[in-house]
Amino acid sequence: MSSERATIMRHAGTVMVGQVAVMAFSIADTLIAGHFADTALAALAVASATYVTIHISLMGMLQALLPVWAELHGAQRHAEVGRSVRQALYLCAITASLGIWALVCPDLLLNWTQVPLDLQADVRNYLNIVAFGLPASLLFRMYSTLNQSLGKPKLVTWVQVGALIVKVPLSIVLVLGIPNVLPPLGLAGCAWATLVVTLMMISLALWLLSTQDFYKPYRIWAPMEKPHAATLLHFVRLGLPSGLAIGVEVTSFTLMSLFIARLGVVATASHQIVSNMTAVLYMIPLSLSIASSSRVSYWIGAGQIHRARQALRTGLSLVLLLSLSLAALIGWQHQAIAQLYTQSPEVATLAATLLLWLMLYHVADAVQVFCVFTLRCYGITLLPLITYTVLLWGLGLAGGYVVAYGAGFDLSSLTWLTPQSPIAFWQTGSLALYITTAVLLPVLWRAAYRQSKPTQLRG
Repeated sequence: MSSERATIMRHAGTVMVGQVAVMAFSIADTLIAGHFADTALAALAVASATYVTIHISLMGMLQALLPVWAELHGAQRHAEVGRSVRQALYLCAITASLGIWALVCPDLLLNWTQVPLDLQADVRNYLNIVAFGLPASLLFRMYSTLNQSLGKPKLVTWVQVGALIVKVPLSIVLVLGIPNVLPPLGLAGCAWATLVVTLMMISLALWLLSTQDFYKPYRIWAPMEKPHAATLLHFVRLGLPSGLAIGVEVTSFTLMSLFIARLGVVATASHQIVSNMTAVLYMIPLSLSIASSSRVSYWIGAGQIHRARQALRTGLSLVLLLSLSLAALIGWQHQAIAQLYTQSPEVATLAATLLLWLMLYHVADAVQVFCVFTLRCYGITLLPLITYTVLLWGLGLAGGYVVAYGAGFDLSSLTWLTPQSPIAFWQTGSLALYITTAVLLPVLWRAAYRQSKPTQLRG
């Protein structure tokens, strides 16, 4: 048990460092664009939200292949890992094509969300530039998923940290310019810096794949096979619901910000503080979920079902322990955290209250993301999509809207809810996450303990 715990913690810690480095990309762009102009910052908010929604949904399709490669690795079928990766390149090409189209032609989305016309040109320009880096970004996600499935995430993390070191000064130079040398590019500078860094990351990944002895048994560079219909169909059945589920999860959170904006500056600012904390906290259960799903699938592939169950129990116990500890820390220091972010007493007061709701929100969020990732090990991907759609979009987002704005419903009997406040969204969102956990956790346990022999691998 202690050995499995150490392995998961080491893997998760490495993944988390890389995830935080990637998060820092957007934080740096926000700070730099804010120093350039308020309009650049506003346009970046819209452009990055659009890009993240599209990118993460497509990325989820490829990340869902982690259990496939981890099982093959556990079964010591090394050459088949390489064949499976090459087949996944066809899926990557399709998803990249869809993503490029969505980023190059964003007018429908911009008009539907009523983005101000004076921002649309900058948003469109940003999206057109980063669209050319989308294939490289998705390919790097494949490389990252491959390394995670093989239990070797360090190389990915080193590349991500190195990319951050390049990204920050490059963004500063391109956005703000150099007097008498380089004119400022504004928001477009953020996009060009992102494109350059993305190409650098995939170049390093390809170099590592071709030079490191670790990859040789997997025969990654063997000649490309023709598309194999059964394999690709298996990938789609696994990846499509996973990608859509991630899209639902992301939009249920990003749309919350748009709805809360109607409540005024204090509500928006306090929500932004708590959203930032939520994103940072989410990295911990996400990293543990990636590491745990890799170990569970590895042991399934090795035919050691009892070890897979041990990895599952160990991962869940770590997620519960850390999420409860962090929730307690937030509750203890909620006022100090809120005051650290703002000098406004009104914003600090409301943010402190929201942080108390974040205590409840985070624990359920941590457990449900663990369930979603480990359910993939057992081929269960459709249920999380349905659950997310009904609960996160329905109860969480739509329910929060109804509570916050009334929308013709009489909610006087539900005295624990807080109308006309961003608190309403965190209340309904927390409830939705706990019900989601209550649905998914028993299914995960049943899948793990009903299985008496390894699943049939399809790589």
